[in-house]
Amino acid sequence: MTPTWRGVIPALMTEMKQNGDLDLEATVRHIDSCLSAGCEGFVMLGTLGENSSLSLEEKETVVATAVKAVKGRVPVIAGVAEYTTKLAITAGNRMGSAGASGLMALPTMVYHTDARESINHFRTMANAVDLPIMIYNNHMAYKVDLKPEDFAQLVDVKNIVAVKESSHDSRRITDMINRLGDRFAIVSGVDDLFLENALFGAVGWVSGLANSFPNEAVQLYKLARANRTAEALELYRWFMPLLHLDVATKLVQYIKLANQMTGEGAEWVRAPRLTLEGEERKRIAGIIQHAIDHRPTLKLVA
Repeated sequence: MTPTWRGVIPALMTEMKQNGDLDLEATVRHIDSCLSAGCEGFVMLGTLGENSSLSLEEKETVVATAVKAVKGRVPVIAGVAEYTTKLAITAGNRMGSAGASGLMALPTMVYHTDARESINHFRTMANAVDLPIMIYNNHMAYKVDLKPEDFAQLVDVKNIVAVKESSHDSRRITDMINRLGDRFAIVSGVDDLFLENALFGAVGWVSGLANSFPNEAVQLYKLARANRTAEALELYRWFMPLLHLDVATKLVQYIKLANQMTGEGAEWVRAPRLTLEGEERKRIAGIIQHAIDHRPTLKLVA
């Protein structure tokens, strides 16, 4: 299934057992829950999927499990975050063999490429894999910022088709559209800027908190796309303390705790990450519990 890059696309958690082993059954249950809420695809092996903590064989297993679980109903997009371009090509092709419909490509890890090197990395990777690619542009996390003029150098690469815009600057979406029109599907990648990004032209939302609150995320997306701004804003304001968790250093632990508290999964992570404790756990749990206690009643939006 070819990704449309539209709708709510959870950056899905890789469920773990307490000892750090993969919990594939729990991952499938979570996929089913998100599908029931109306999510329109999944990004597996993003940051929230603990990409850097998994072996290549485990990544293949996670993607293959997701592909089997969705049964062709929505696309499965695999994150590719490797140290070198050659390793990224290998991983991308392996994810394709596991059944992925597309790739979310990140800059190389550890070494921070500049714009020229990043453009070469994405072009070389795209030419070596036979899948549509969404480039993940997040200079806050990965220290490289590709601007509209940089993406203009990639318009000839036919299978680079989308950009997950996470620059923390909603003006960038307007700049991208003004410079490049609809050449790339623009996908919002920052949870606590989603509404702004949707109103400015983002057609999809790769979301962290959709893991824990998939119904609310889908409702917010539909209201935004329908230009029902007042209703969207009311829901967004309830959602915002949770959405801030997506941009924290410990977003994996924070959102996994939210998953546990909402019945969507478990808090277990793989070292070096550790589950939360003490005052930090109390603070984050308080934010989540307050949202649960004041959860809005949702009305069906077409």
